[in-house]
Amino acid sequence: MWRRRTLLTALGGGGLAAAGCSGDAARAITGTFTGTTPERGHALRQPWPERAPDVTRRVHTMIAGGGIAGLAAARALRLAGHDDFALLELEDAPGGNSRGGQVLGIDCPLGAHYLPLPGEGAREVQDFLEELGLRRRVAGRWMYDARHLCHSPQERLFFHGEWHEGLLPVQGVGAATLAQYRRFAQAVAAAQQASRYAIPLPDRALPPDQLALDAIVFVAWLNQQGLTDAHLRWYLDYCCRDDYGAGINSVSAWAGIHYFASRHGFHAPGEGGHDGDAGVLTWPQGNGWLSARLAAPLGDRLRTGRVVTRIEHGRHGVTVDALDAATGQLERWQARQAIVALPVHVAARVLRPPPAAVRQRAATLRSASWLVANIRLRAPLRDRPGAAPAWDNVLYGSAGLGYVDAMHQSLRPVPGPTVLTWYHALGTGADARRQLLQAPWTHWRDAALAELGAAHPDLAAKTLRIDVTRHGHAMAVPVPGTLSQIGLLRKSSLRGQLSNEKPFSAWRFADTPRLAFAHADWSGYSVFEEAFTQGHHAGLALAGGPRRAP
Repeated sequence: MWRRRTLLTALGGGGLAAAGCSGDAARAITGTFTGTTPERGHALRQPWPERAPDVTRRVHTMIAGGGIAGLAAARALRLAGHDDFALLELEDAPGGNSRGGQVLGIDCPLGAHYLPLPGEGAREVQDFLEELGLRRRVAGRWMYDARHLCHSPQERLFFHGEWHEGLLPVQGVGAATLAQYRRFAQAVAAAQQASRYAIPLPDRALPPDQLALDAIVFVAWLNQQGLTDAHLRWYLDYCCRDDYGAGINSVSAWAGIHYFASRHGFHAPGEGGHDGDAGVLTWPQGNGWLSARLAAPLGDRLRTGRVVTRIEHGRHGVTVDALDAATGQLERWQARQAIVALPVHVAARVLRPPPAAVRQRAATLRSASWLVANIRLRAPLRDRPGAAPAWDNVLYGSAGLGYVDAMHQSLRPVPGPTVLTWYHALGTGADARRQLLQAPWTHWRDAALAELGAAHPDLAAKTLRIDVTRHGHAMAVPVPGTLSQIGLLRKSSLRGQLSNEKPFSAWRFADTPRLAFAHADWSGYSVFEEAFTQGHHAGLALAGGPRRAP
């Protein structure tokens, strides 16, 4: 496998030439960093100077953080008839990892690019999709709007110099590899039979077999099972990097199994079905399509470009200070209660004082850095032999995660200009994050061209622009011990009941009764269903009190 370090070293020593693109072609490509402003969040690294606010506002409920959890909390408040709230978001647009953008007039994702059809445990997400008209009951069966389902062909793999349908290496791999595929499929099926794997995580203690898997790293479990085949391990490492931001040497065995057991299973070649059968919803701007619809009804209750610097909770209310990045004004919000929909490491910095549970979670959380490069093409690329162009296109052995085609859903009869969105998970650790933030834009331009140029030699010549989005703390990584720690935190979390006696849980703690917490960090891994469900429950938890401002 061509490791990430090898790729980046090659870029300094002829990597572009080896990929078939000239330096002149690369230098003609324009681009920039876009979509995130790391300097705003990094302002919180130093003690924030105390100063009087420039303006003071009052609201009943404050939401700090405008990712999917914060937007879902706002929706839950609205549905409960609770309109006296405000939502503060760091960036200039809400959505967090589920935001979309444009490159020279073509929509593209800046983060997550699809939503798997939600399972029965994700009832809140199902209701939201029904509200949007994406899901409806026909003749007693739930049907999804085909216009929003990913069109075929969905995925392909560049392997042995050709494109092959699907992402599992199959052609020419040998009988021993196929036998290991079957053994892993049996292990996943056995795990599904032993206990229920679900997204979002169930609101109950997880069974002993899952906690045992949570205690060890995935590669150790593979060693125990004798699953040593290089092709299988590449595929599993790719899957873990794709869903969790880190590979089999970092995530827990529970996470490695959960990737398959919670959704469509794992199907060995020739044994019926394949990993794309469950279907996914996708749009040119990725999950930015969903976040835009969550944000649309909020109007001036949504305040973007706000750096939350302090959240102080007291007996009679909550004070939230936020800097308006555009004007430099310090706003002070007085609220009766608040939903903290911030990444846990940020919440630990701005809460005064931070609850013990927040400090504990922040101390153990490991997050992955991500890079997303949107490559605007002037014309379609020449293709290597094999499978036809697909929505998701992955190169075997590459350090990145391949690319998705923003115009795949258009169903246009003749290919034309498009945007290819290249994903690269840099894993955990300060070194990866430092490299992400310190390397110039040209470094990532060259990395994308070098990797994808192996399958598309004409890429550089047909590229007009490359816009790069950096996510320094993109997602929580489910390292060993994550589930056990979450279980301990749940025991200290207050529990509530809806008015119809349907049980639910929101992250609330005895030492901060006026605060509810919602973020995928509290689930240990970052997917839309986890963030949305947590935000929805947090909104419901705080929607029942008096609705007048303090």
